[in-house]
Amino acid sequence: MKWPVLVTCFVGLWHIAMSLKICAFNVQSFGEAKANNKKVMGILIKILARCDLCLIQEVRDAKGEAIPTLVKDLNSFDKSHAYSYVESKRLGKKTYKEQYVYIYKKDVLQVREHCQYPEIEGGEGTNNDTEVFSREPFIVRFHSPTTLVKDFVLVGQHTCPKTAMKEIDELYTVFNGICKKWKTENVVILGDLNAACSYITIKGFRAVRLRSDPKFRWLIGDEQDTTVRQKTHCAYDRIVIHGREMISGIVPDSAKPFNFKEEFHLTEDEALEVSDHFPVEVDLKPIHRYLLRHEL
Repeated sequence: MKWPVLVTCFVGLWHIAMSLKICAFNVQSFGEAKANNKKVMGILIKILARCDLCLIQEVRDAKGEAIPTLVKDLNSFDKSHAYSYVESKRLGKKTYKEQYVYIYKKDVLQVREHCQYPEIEGGEGTNNDTEVFSREPFIVRFHSPTTLVKDFVLVGQHTCPKTAMKEIDELYTVFNGICKKWKTENVVILGDLNAACSYITIKGFRAVRLRSDPKFRWLIGDEQDTTVRQKTHCAYDRIVIHGREMISGIVPDSAKPFNFKEEFHLTEDEALEVSDHFPVEVDLKPIHRYLLRHEL
C-alpha cells in the first residue's frame, strides 16, 4: 500500500474510533453580561468545543439571547461540526429563575424526545413531586449512531444546596418514571448536585436511594474537586450512570473534572470570570474502538 493511501486510511479509521464526550457545566449565572464579554466567551467556547454533548446549568437570561449567541459563536469557532441546543423552560419557585440547556453536535447526535419533570407519562412523577425540586430535572433522550450505547437518557439537575440530599434522593423516583416512559435503563444523571462538603452528611447520604442502590455508578468520586477556588475542595458536580449497557459503554477512567484554569493557563480570578465550577465529563466507547488497532 502506498504511503498517501495508508495515511488516508489511518485518518479515516481514527475518525471512526473517536469516543463521544458528555459534559456537564455550571456556568454560574450565564446571561447577557457573560455573552457580551469576549474574553469569557472565548474561553467558554474552547471548553464547549471539547464536548460532543454538554449540559449547561445556571442559564439566567430573561431575554433568551445568550444561548443563541453562544451556539452561533461555537459554530463559527468549530466549523467541523454543527452545534444545536435544546432548552428547558425557566425554572424556579420565586423570582430567581434558571434554565437547563443541552448543547450538542447535531451531526453526531440526534434528540429523540425531551420532557420537563414531572411530565413523564405512566411514571411515578406527580405535581406533588415538584415541591421537592427547586428546579425540576430536564430530561432528554439522545440517539448516538457511532457509540456502543445507541440510545440513552440524560437527566440534568442543579440542586438547591440546602435541600441537596432530599433532591438527590428524589432523582430515584425520576429514574423510575423514565424507565416506564421510555423503556430504557441507560440513564445518565448529571449536573451540579451539590453532593459534597457542608451540604452532605455521611450518615444521611447513605440513606439516599440514588447513592445506596449499587445499580447506580457514581463516576465522579467524593475525593474529586470540581471547584475553581483554591481554598475549596468539593465534588459538587457529579455524573451518575445506570444500566449494564451504559456502564460497559463507558471509556475506563475517562470520568473527571476538566480543570480549564490549568489547561488554559488562567489565574484564579480569570477562571472565576467564567465560572466557579469546573465541568465534569465522561467518554462513551465508539462502535469500532478496536478497528484501528486490528486494521493497521
